[in-house]
Amino acid sequence: MATADDLADRCRSNLAAVRDRVTAACRLAGRDPHTVRLVGVTKYVSTGLARMLLEAGCVDLAESRPQSLWEKGSALADHDPRPRWHLIGHLQRNKIRRTLPLLTLLHSLDSPRLLEAIEAEAAAAGIVCDALIEVNIAGDPGRTGVMEADAAALVEAAMGMRHVRVLGLMGMAAVPDGDATGALARRQFAQLRELRDDLVARMPTTSGLSELSMGMSGDFVEAILEGATLVRVGSALWEGLEA
Repeated sequence: MATADDLADRCRSNLAAVRDRVTAACRLAGRDPHTVRLVGVTKYVSTGLARMLLEAGCVDLAESRPQSLWEKGSALADHDPRPRWHLIGHLQRNKIRRTLPLLTLLHSLDSPRLLEAIEAEAAAAGIVCDALIEVNIAGDPGRTGVMEADAAALVEAAMGMRHVRVLGLMGMAAVPDGDATGALARRQFAQLRELRDDLVARMPTTSGLSELSMGMSGDFVEAILEGATLVRVGSALWEGLEA
């Protein structure tokens, strides 16, 4: 049976392997590796393993569900260094008040109603919420995120808010069977980058849209090649570790 030290070693090894792949992808793209931030997705693992990843040196951690973020955020609140929490899943309006104070970055701003609700709660708390607009780049009506045609209106609305600061876009590529080369994912990531560039060109007030959150364990290399600044990696960090 693996000891705590064995698990910690495996965690450090997995993290180093992912960082090596990030560095290699950046070099292939002619980019500085420091321009890509690795976000460790902890949604499938215990608080103990999340702490282990934090101690291994991955300070940016992500959850999909607000309740899980509350639980792990509370457990790790006194850790040095403190984690920088990202929410990558849908944020229900009735969970905004408790979630906002914990967040470093919301990746899933996806509707005018959510934008207005976050603005109101952030104003009441006297804080600014940094967020990304989630775009449904797969064009799948079963997925969250605004459709590309509606992204400009949401970005423009956000630019008029005082307590929500939009820093960029987020998207998840489709993962069809048989796309072993990652070609489709790369095309969809390029599509998101081109949308961001178009928004900046059309609306000067959006010049701060510097962040592109795209790429997960199976396609973060393709995402980096297309300009990702944040990659959300989960399973590749937890290989060989019990949830």
